[in-house]
Amino acid sequence: MDRERRRRGGLERDIIATLLDAAVPLPAADVRRRLGGTLAYTTVMTVLTRLAAKGLIERSRSGRGYVYRASTDASEVTARRMQQLLDADDDRAAVLTRFVGALSAEDERLLATLLRGGEEQCLA
Repeated sequence: MDRERRRRGGLERDIIATLLDAAVPLPAADVRRRLGGTLAYTTVMTVLTRLAAKGLIERSRSGRGYVYRASTDASEVTARRMQQLLDADDDRAAVLTRFVGALSAEDERLLATLLRGGEEQCLA
């Protein structure tokens, strides 16, 4: 993304997407390269470390360093982030009210179906 500023959380999403696309776990240098190579190595390392601490990616030893991989699929990562954001606010009702209020009519119907236990219909 050269010099343009990323949206909040954009670098985390880009890194997770990079790891999801990779067939094998990647060292930080490869993640940086796949992101275009314009970011500082330390920036990529910091975000990888934070994502691993949040449980959104997995880190394992490889030689003297580490390699990283996405812990789950993209929808699971998004669901975990949503749960973390919800947990971070004391007024859960307000957060959920604003979230539901911002949904499209189609997403509202989908959510209502899921809440009624119709997950298998939604995934089909």
